Amino acid sequence: MGVSIPGKEGDEVSAVPNVVPLCDVLLVLLIIFMVVTPLIQKGVDVRLPTALNTIDMPENPEVVLHIRKGGALYLNEDQVQMDNLAILLEEALLAAGDKRLYLRADGELEYGNVVDVIEIMKDAGVEIVGIITDKKTERID
Repeated sequence: MGVSIPGKEGDEVSAVPNVVPLCDVLLVLLIIFMVVTPLIQKGVDVRLPTALNTIDMPENPEVVLHIRKGGALYLNEDQVQMDNLAILLEEALLAAGDKRLYLRADGELEYGNVVDVIEIMKDAGVEIVGIITDKKTERID
């Protein structure tokens, strides 16, 4: 019975790396990303109203206006003021190419605030407004 000593003539040194620990780490990272990814929310935190009859929104809309419960306005995730909203909307619509805007307004927002914003949108040249809602799961009669 012989013992192999590295470096002795006639013995080959194995240069193959052990990838089993690397595979273990990659599988753990994959599981973490699979669990965390659905929890990530895109855009501004707004509690949307629910509606029964809805259609799917485009994956990446070009112009989105968010209105939070307190009345804070966000145009494509950048906070804006009501005073300069019309100018910023015009610029965003020119950059987008079409005159389509998606509105994400909080469900508890006062109706008057939404009407004021819609008037500004109309003055800025918005032709089509898509109102984003959550899908209602059951009908309440």
